[in-house]
Amino acid sequence: MATTKSVFAPDLLAGHRILITGGGTGLGRGVAAHLTAHGAQVHLWGRRETVLAEAAEGAGEPGMVHYQTVDVRDAEQVDAAMAEIWSGHGPLTGVINNAAANFIAPTKSLSARGFEAVSSTVMNGSFNTTHAAGRRWIEQGLPGVVLSTLTTWVWSGSAFVVPSAMAKAAVHAMTMSLAVEWARYGIRLNALAPGPIPTDYAWEMLNPTDKSGVGATQADQVPMGRMGTVEELANLTVFLLSDACPYLTGETIAMDGGQRLAGPGTFAGLTALSDEDWTEIREQSKKASAAAKAQRSV
Repeated sequence: MATTKSVFAPDLLAGHRILITGGGTGLGRGVAAHLTAHGAQVHLWGRRETVLAEAAEGAGEPGMVHYQTVDVRDAEQVDAAMAEIWSGHGPLTGVINNAAANFIAPTKSLSARGFEAVSSTVMNGSFNTTHAAGRRWIEQGLPGVVLSTLTTWVWSGSAFVVPSAMAKAAVHAMTMSLAVEWARYGIRLNALAPGPIPTDYAWEMLNPTDKSGVGATQADQVPMGRMGTVEELANLTVFLLSDACPYLTGETIAMDGGQRLAGPGTFAGLTALSDEDWTEIREQSKKASAAAKAQRSV
């Protein structure tokens, strides 16, 4: 079983300043605490100030974690927030593109607005953030590390989450492309493709039905027979952000207990659902979303 004991020295990331987009919730929030525990100063971006404030408070000691409300889809907003970090705290040493949006739906009923909400957050947001940091590193002759949170869908595609699959594949392409273009500047780009790691709310949205064999989150579909943990993801993140692997760039690393190799595609089982099932799922998702918003406002 996985251990929560860190294999790294507690000062491994001392002197590092790392930005996490989508850092107020889910995997970004979980990883942030591990980065500060190894000496990094962490900056969190997200769209909800209350959530960011809570995440910052729980991720490290005062002065170790800072946050800004930023919509990564807006390039001008991203650039202004990046300038604020540079002037107020100093140049970043690393960026984690973690901001994402996703929901399960039959593509035939997907609206243009729904497609845009997911694809622009992942693809445009990752590019805007990478470009804003990378341009500054290049102008100032500084090295840097970009690490993007992807999924194994970048290799296999995935039914019922087409906007996410398309956008993640685009960031996978960006990772490989800029790894070559920016290597001479000392900038490394890699990505992680974690398997199922449960987090609040997002996990519920991606596991919309209790019907046996049609969900994406059953541990028995993973060869290791269990879900992954935030600690395991954080360990790999710390390693890739550190100075321990300066020759590694342009790679997307799967960490999924062998799920990708065992197949089939992540949401393939959902093809068994009827239109009536999807109607019920949409209603459940609306209720879950409303409940989550109500809880955050308390």
